[in-house]
Amino acid sequence: MTQQSDYIVYVDESGDHGLSSMDPNYPMFVLAFCVFEKSEYARHVTPSLQEFKFRHFGHDMVVLHEHEIRKASGPFNILLNPKRREPFMQDLNNIVSAAPFTLFAAAIHKDQFQARHGNEGHNLYHVAVTSCLEALHKFLPAAADEAVTHVVFEARGKREDNELELEFRRVCDGANSSGERFPFQIVFASKQSNSCGLQLADLVARPVGRKLLKSTRTTGHGTFSSRNSTHRKTARSRGMGFLSSPEKQKTPEFSGVYCRPGIPSPVVRMIGWNRH
Repeated sequence: MTQQSDYIVYVDESGDHGLSSMDPNYPMFVLAFCVFEKSEYARHVTPSLQEFKFRHFGHDMVVLHEHEIRKASGPFNILLNPKRREPFMQDLNNIVSAAPFTLFAAAIHKDQFQARHGNEGHNLYHVAVTSCLEALHKFLPAAADEAVTHVVFEARGKREDNELELEFRRVCDGANSSGERFPFQIVFASKQSNSCGLQLADLVARPVGRKLLKSTRTTGHGTFSSRNSTHRKTARSRGMGFLSSPEKQKTPEFSGVYCRPGIPSPVVRMIGWNRH
């Protein structure tokens, strides 16, 4: 029987990964990896989100979706009422801030990427997946190499899922910067599966992009890292902040973010779901 690791990873994205279309207000593609210890996820994350839904909706069948929350659409039209919106947002922010997970996010500035590399031959989703998988492998304890860690993605469609699985397996088979095999296994889940982990990944992906985009427009470059970039004592490497290879350090269209759980971070603090 295959040994299972103590960790589970949930993934979601923000923005369109294609280069043929560009939103001038948000020319970003962000892929967020949320890493949980399974025991913490089962004891704290799932119960807190279910209780949140019971408080605000009376049932736990609602799927938290950042876009609908931001636009106050669908089941979140209750947020058009300021008296409902303020306690809802405060409650949600508190849950995300307290959730015991580590966030890795790869962010690509599409306009700058396009200017440098053109439109053809690049899949931004695959570029981001490779960087996040490499960062995840460095972060997990060395003992995790003896066990399988599942990485859960939201299903996007048969063709897209097949292409992603091929790229995922290629990277894990050694097509990465270290040449090592990664003991990761891909899992696809529907949004309607109501996975708490996928919902948290959805909630944090766009705020990462907004933060990085604001930083880019303010400072003229696209890098951002948490000021609190400490690691677990059992991790194989320490002090990771901006995630990049030497090549990517020279390319302003690529940014990486590492945020440590349990420490207030710019990513958590800025989750306000502003309407822009």
